[in-house]
Amino acid sequence: MDFRPLGASGLKVPALSFGAGTFGGSGPLFGAWGNSDAREARRLIDICLEAGVNLFDTADVYSNGASEEVLGEAIKGRRDAVLISTKTSLPMGDGPADYGSSRSRLIKSVDDALRRLGTDYIDLLQLHAFDAGTPIEEVLSTLDGLVRAGKLRYVGVSNFSGWQVMKSLAQADSRGYPRYVAHQVYYSLVGRDYEWELMPLGLDQGVGALVWSPLGWGRLTGKIRRGAKLPEKSRLHDTASFGPPVEDEHLYRVMDTLDAVAEETGKTVPQIAINWLLQRPTVSSVIIGARNEEQLRQNLGAIGWTLMPEQIRKLDAASEVTAPYPYFPYRRQEGFARLNPPAV
Repeated sequence: MDFRPLGASGLKVPALSFGAGTFGGSGPLFGAWGNSDAREARRLIDICLEAGVNLFDTADVYSNGASEEVLGEAIKGRRDAVLISTKTSLPMGDGPADYGSSRSRLIKSVDDALRRLGTDYIDLLQLHAFDAGTPIEEVLSTLDGLVRAGKLRYVGVSNFSGWQVMKSLAQADSRGYPRYVAHQVYYSLVGRDYEWELMPLGLDQGVGALVWSPLGWGRLTGKIRRGAKLPEKSRLHDTASFGPPVEDEHLYRVMDTLDAVAEETGKTVPQIAINWLLQRPTVSSVIIGARNEEQLRQNLGAIGWTLMPEQIRKLDAASEVTAPYPYFPYRRQEGFARLNPPAV
């Protein structure tokens, strides 16, 4: 397993990490992802550790805490062998103190997560969304206190915009608070918005990307083809509305190229899609999920080999879309391009 620095921090994380959203799954979204119990989760974690995957990502909102509970049960007796990443800030109830990143909410959320995970520290805590109602200084000072108390090792964010990350980093630098070293982002061959602003920011500020949904919300599994109906067993029937949208023609164009590269390499479509991500700047780890051992072993096959430069160029061309303003001039016009060379 290739281990990479998490942004500008000293923490080394595996190129592939495991998303525990399938653990204890319930409800219309997480129930469709999977519902592994502690015994099944323990087996999947065994396979991960054998392959060198030691980072496991979860969140308090995943099945209302059940994912953290199952993960905690599954790692009993081997806490020192794993890295735990979890997230908070999204609503866990209807009350005013059940969501956001206020001091009271963060302190309670971390204590609740520690209890569910059965541990006394979290390797990486990420804010699951930006809380516009809480001053950034309050958020950062609270995280600083939790780090000093030994409850957190590193802090990061997820699904933030560029200005939200940058303003937070500037405040952290000016006040001596811990910097965000990770940004958990959506990034895939059918969703490259990350490249327009957040990737250059990550390069400049030393913020590593932890990639969620690398298969485009289940669209790049190899089961969807031009002119074919969506398979009856596809979870997209129930979950498509929860995830990032993709235009059909764009998906088909990417799939045509993935199929061609699969024929050249002998690798599966998901393996190629994940391997492509591993070549991108700022990507510290790609989070893979699996409902069973077969899916996990297939996804683990995305490492140990590398796409050829020409294959990467084909995938780049097939997946490229016009950037929104103000980014498209920097891609299209010579004067802009000279001043701001692309990150990729």
